[in-house]
Amino acid sequence: MANTITIQGETRSEFGKGAARRMRVAFQIPATIYAGGNEPTFIKLPMKETTNALRHTNALFELKYDDGSKMAVVKDVQRNPVKRQVEHIDFLEVRAGEKVVVEVPVFVEGETTGAAVAFVDMQNLEVRADVTNLPERIVVNVEGLGDGEKVLAKDVKLPEGAELIIDDPEDSVVTVEVPKEESLEPETTTEAPAEDADATAGAADADAE
Repeated sequence: MANTITIQGETRSEFGKGAARRMRVAFQIPATIYAGGNEPTFIKLPMKETTNALRHTNALFELKYDDGSKMAVVKDVQRNPVKRQVEHIDFLEVRAGEKVVVEVPVFVEGETTGAAVAFVDMQNLEVRADVTNLPERIVVNVEGLGDGEKVLAKDVKLPEGAELIIDDPEDSVVTVEVPKEESLEPETTTEAPAEDADATAGAADADAE
């Protein structure tokens, strides 16, 4: 189950690159809360606290600002391509009892048999779940599985109340197999053609005379 994180922010009335730059210098992150067809809410959030909170996948946020507050989930995060610093966040307002579709990372647990190794074929799965119970991760158990066995999407155990969103439930999520060792090419030696060898020998005799 995802965490509910409360962050105190402020409304903002400045927009554009210059305003965003000034906010980042003041250790604040510009953010927008979208609410369906209603007008979005523009806020700014404390940089360190918010950046740390984003480490929690699919967290439910209580965003407080001035005299108001909204429950929301992260819709998109824009980062600096070089420094990876968070530059802007888009949130989606949600309400208790509402279900949303989120991407959930896949993790593997358990020991496979022999030399077999578990390979994750789908790094993330889309699920629909209640906003108050959004999963942070999906764990696939590979205990006792051997070479050639797979865990299909339809066999993945989801958190209670979560529904898998996928086109083909027969798709493989995890494959278990023995890694194939790369074959080493045999070393080869190239012999000089006979005529070249004769020419070399002749040159040596000429030098000796």
